[in-house]
Amino acid sequence: MADPVHNVIIIGSGPAGWTAAIYSARANLAPVVFEGAAPNIPGGQLMWTSDVENYPGFPEGIKGPEMMERFKKQAERFGTTVHAENVEKIDFTKRPFELTSESGQVHRARTLIIATGANAKLIGLPKEKELMNQGAGVSACATCDGAFYKGEELVVVGGGDSALEEALFLTRFASKVTLVHRRAEFRASKIMVDRIKAHPKIALALDAEVCDIVTEKKQVGPFEKDWLVGVKLKSTKDGSVRPLKAGGLFVAIGHAPNTSLFKGVLDMDDKGYLVTKGKTTRMNVEGVFACGDAQDSHYRQAVTAAGSGCAAAIDAERWLAEHG
Repeated sequence: MADPVHNVIIIGSGPAGWTAAIYSARANLAPVVFEGAAPNIPGGQLMWTSDVENYPGFPEGIKGPEMMERFKKQAERFGTTVHAENVEKIDFTKRPFELTSESGQVHRARTLIIATGANAKLIGLPKEKELMNQGAGVSACATCDGAFYKGEELVVVGGGDSALEEALFLTRFASKVTLVHRRAEFRASKIMVDRIKAHPKIALALDAEVCDIVTEKKQVGPFEKDWLVGVKLKSTKDGSVRPLKAGGLFVAIGHAPNTSLFKGVLDMDDKGYLVTKGKTTRMNVEGVFACGDAQDSHYRQAVTAAGSGCAAAIDAERWLAEHG
C-alpha cells in the first residue's frame, strides 16, 4: 500500500505554522506539521521569549513557550498530525511533492506551506543567549520587550535602519539609550541618522563593540537569577575597554531566515527571505505558500506571523479547490 498523499504539509511551527494548521484542519484538509527538532527549536522564536504582553486576548500576558503549546494543542484538537523532526530534502519537480524527513521517511503533499521562520543574529557573548531566554536583560526585539524597561539606561547594538528604529522606539521607555556601532559611520539612511543625532535621550558610542556582559544576582519572584546590569565596550580603534551601565541590551544586527532548504528553487531576496506573489502567500512554484518570518523581514511580530499563517492556509485551500 502506497503512502498517503496529504493535502497540506506545513514545514515549521511558531505562530505562523500553527495558525496555518488550525485553519487547514478546520477546513477538513487534515494537515501534517513538521514542527522541527534541534537545532531548529519547535515553536520558533517565542520559545526564547519569557513574557508576551502584546498578543491580543492575553490581558495578563503569557509566557512564550506556554503560548506555543496552546497553539499546538488547538491545531491538534482539529485533527493536525505533528511530526517532531526536520525536513531534510524536498523534490519540487514531482507532483505531489516529495519530502524526506531526517528519519528517512518520504512524505507526499499536494500543497506545501513554509513557516520556517527566522533567527535573530546575536553578538556571540557568554551568557547572551541564556539571558535572552530568561528575559533577564537581553533582547532582540524592542517592540516586543521595550515596555519592560521603563526608566532604565539601555544599550542598542547595530548600525542599520532597524537598529536606529529600535533605539528611537526605546526612548519612549528608557531614561537613556546608547547606540553602539563598530564603525564611525552608520549604514542607515541619512534621515534616520539625523533623527538619532538630534534626539536628547540618545548617546552614540561609535568605533566600539560590546565585548562583555556584566550581571548581578537579582531576586525575581521566588527565584534568584543573573540579570544584566551593564556591558563592556571595546574600542575598534585602539582596543581599550570601558564599562557602561545598562539595564537592558538590545541586539539589532539583523535576522537570518531559515530558508536554505529552498535555495535555487523558490524566489528569495538578497538576504534569503522568501518572496511571495503580490498580496498573496503564493510562491513561484505552484502549490507552495510561505508565511511568517521566513517571508517577512519588516514586521516580525507574533500577531502578524499568525495572520500570514491564516492567509497561507486559505490560499492553499483555494488552490486545492481550483485544481480539483
